[in-house]
Amino acid sequence: MRILKYRKARRRVGVKPVERQKMSVTKGDTVQVVSGANKGKRARIIRVHPKTGRVTLDGINLVKRHLKATTQNQQSGIVEQPAPIHHSNVMLIDPKTGEPTRIRRRKDQDGTIERIAVKSGQSIPRNR
Repeated sequence: MRILKYRKARRRVGVKPVERQKMSVTKGDTVQVVSGANKGKRARIIRVHPKTGRVTLDGINLVKRHLKATTQNQQSGIVEQPAPIHHSNVMLIDPKTGEPTRIRRRKDQDGTIERIAVKSGQSIPRNR
């Protein structure tokens, strides 16, 4: 029989905690892709990944995945699904003009942060 050796737990060196990136877009916003293969297309944000700084758009950056049937009645095959792109490659749509715009933040009297379109100066509501 083998003798068990107990080692002192080692500290992980060089591992930093994940820093979440601040993004001006949220789930449900309508954005326009500014750069990349899908440049100029407009879509709705399905999911936001704050740890990686990426957003998943509906019908944009489609990739093919090979799925295996995990249950008896589930179908296997090749499925197209959207992959995330970096948040710097999308711009929020201005509600007044319908064009892509940059965002400013303003704090209200009650302390809530409001997003404001730079082009028109109109506030953009959060669609959660």
